[in-house]
Amino acid sequence: MGERIVLVEDHLLFAEAMELAISLRGHEVSRVVPTEARNLTTLVDSILRRKPVLVLLDLDLGPLGDSTDIISTLTSAGSAVVVVTGSTDEADWGRCLAAGARTVVPKSRPLPEIMGVVRRVLNHERVIDLGERERLVTVARARKDELSDAAQRLGLLSPRERVVLAQLMAGRSVADTAAAETLSQATVRTQVKSILAKLQVSSQVAAVGLAYRAGWTPGDVRSASSR
Repeated sequence: MGERIVLVEDHLLFAEAMELAISLRGHEVSRVVPTEARNLTTLVDSILRRKPVLVLLDLDLGPLGDSTDIISTLTSAGSAVVVVTGSTDEADWGRCLAAGARTVVPKSRPLPEIMGVVRRVLNHERVIDLGERERLVTVARARKDELSDAAQRLGLLSPRERVVLAQLMAGRSVADTAAAETLSQATVRTQVKSILAKLQVSSQVAAVGLAYRAGWTPGDVRSASSR
């Protein structure tokens, strides 16, 4: 029997194809379904109990979030990690590489190509160009810095401005927001101008886009009219 491989994947058809391809190459393979784990700790425990040489790890763990937080734990335990993902976001790839993944492989790649990566990892061969690895890690770091800066700017918003931005994120116009918050349209426009200035953007669309990219939520705010 070949090397012990764990596949962390909840998409049944993809998982079955991978399991078959791996077993046909003489390796011992088992699957861990992330959505069946209570939390990341139990997921990691379930993986490591199998003592894998290689973990093929889905980036999207469903309710548990993404898998970047467990990559370093798995590699520290002696397992090589290859992230297999549907994401095409280079910042996502860079985060995985920075966390210790050997490489990132899109699920859209042909199965023989994915298995070629598996073979090279098991043979301790290089699976990603060093320049490309550094480029992707740099993209991830730039994204992290961008989001940190955006979070700082969003933190400058007053409670009323947070309410107005939340209304804009819900797709409401200035008129709709004014009616919902029992304010004049002039007051709402003033709030919007202040939001744009603090966020350093030039339009409502840009403000909403920045808030979504930063994962911002208005938090515990009451209606602007109650303040």
